[in-house]
Amino acid sequence: MIVVCEKCSNRLQVDESRLTGSIKSFSVKCPGCRHSTTVFLSGKARPVEPVSVNENKSPVRAGTTIVITNQKGGVAKTSTSLNLGLSLALSEKRVLLIDFDVQANLTISMGYQNTTSFHNVMNSAGRNLDSALLQTSYPGLWLLPSNKNMVLLSKKYFGKNNYEYILDKALDQVRERFDYIIIDTPPSIEFFTINALTASDLAIVPTQCDYLSTHGVGQVLNIIDLIRKKINPRIKSRVLITMYDEAATASRMIYTKLNSLYSDKMYQTVIPRDERLREAQIMSMPVINYDQKSRSGIQYMALAREIIAGQRIE
Repeated sequence: MIVVCEKCSNRLQVDESRLTGSIKSFSVKCPGCRHSTTVFLSGKARPVEPVSVNENKSPVRAGTTIVITNQKGGVAKTSTSLNLGLSLALSEKRVLLIDFDVQANLTISMGYQNTTSFHNVMNSAGRNLDSALLQTSYPGLWLLPSNKNMVLLSKKYFGKNNYEYILDKALDQVRERFDYIIIDTPPSIEFFTINALTASDLAIVPTQCDYLSTHGVGQVLNIIDLIRKKINPRIKSRVLITMYDEAATASRMIYTKLNSLYSDKMYQTVIPRDERLREAQIMSMPVINYDQKSRSGIQYMALAREIIAGQRIE
C-alpha cells in the first residue's frame, strides 16, 4: 500500500500483510519530516452515517446540476465525477455527488459498500432523499450512493408516463442546499442517463483522444441536443479531454480534430494521463487527496475554477 505524507508529500510503502482484519485505521510516521499520517482503510476518514444536509444553516440558491456522460466506457466518467466534486468542495462549494450507475463505481471509489441508494428512496413511504445521503469525510462533499438494487428501479419505472422526470423531481428536495450536484452515469443512454440529463443544467462529455472518440462524442452531443429540444431546454453541453498523452502524436492529432469540430464546446482544461490517478483509485480516494502535486489533481482543480467562473458556457 502506498501512503502519501500529508505534510511533505513523501510516498511511503506500507506492508499490508501486517494489517489484520480488525484494524480500521493506523498511523504512519514519515521518515523524512517525522509527521504522522493516519490512514483509514476503505478510504473512510471517519464513520459516516446518513444525515440531513446543511442542518442549522440558512439555505443557499439552487445550485448547478452537472451530469457526466458518455456512451463509451473507460473515458474517466467516474474519476471526473469524484475529482471534480472534491475540487469544487475544496473551492468552498457545497457539493452532492450522485452515483446513478448500477455498477456503483463512484460509491466504491469513495470506499463505501452495502449502502442505501436512490432505489431505497423511491421505495420508502415518504421518498425522503435525505435518508440516503451520506456526509463524506471530505468537508463540503456529500454522496447519494448506488447499489445493485438500482437495476430494479429501471425495471419498475422505465417506459411509464414521465419516467424521465423521476430524479429531477426528487432533487427538488435538496437543490437549494448545494452549490453543485454532480451525477455519474452508466456508459449507455437509457433510464438512468435520460433521468440525469433531464435533471441537469450542464452535461460534461469526457473523452480520450483516440480515433473512435471523434465519432462517439458527436453521437452523445446529438442525444443531448434531442433532450434539449424535447425534454430539458436549459441543458448545455461541453466536452472534456481526459487521459491525454501529450507525448503521443496520435493524441495531439485527434485533440486538434476535436477542437476543430467542437471548438465552441471544448473546455480549456485538459486532464492528462496520470499514474497517480490510477493509484488513487486503488486507495479509494480522490487523486488530489492522495497526492496534492499530481498532474491530474491540479487539472481537476483548474476545471473546477473554469466551471465556477462560467468560462465557455453560453
